[in-house]
Amino acid sequence: MVVGETATSKRVFSQQDFDHFAALSGDDNPIHVDPEFSARTKFGKTVAHGMLLYTTICGVLDLHWPGACQLEQELMFPNPTYVGEEITLHLKVIHIDPEKRLAWLDTIIAKPDGTVGCQGKTCLQLPEGI
Repeated sequence: MVVGETATSKRVFSQQDFDHFAALSGDDNPIHVDPEFSARTKFGKTVAHGMLLYTTICGVLDLHWPGACQLEQELMFPNPTYVGEEITLHLKVIHIDPEKRLAWLDTIIAKPDGTVGCQGKTCLQLPEGI
């Protein structure tokens, strides 16, 4: 792992993904699971759970830096992420403390038009050898 290193991944969530996450998490807010209700809101269709987006970040972290342990994560959701919308996860190493084996990364989920659906920073404890 080096400063400037990046990992990217694309994903499209289906309504079934939202429904499964709602069942798993207990968050069955109609903005996530009811397309008819959501159509009448300012969003116009169902939107992703913030924690579903976070778990997607966790999956990419684990895929690219296996064995690293996430110590903290800051998150903001400036724009909704819609059902059927392709998103791109961008993770970028911004600082490393080699003595403590810690790394900080920017975590961004971008929508097709370039707007940000989720942004934050994470701190990882790195295993030996990374």
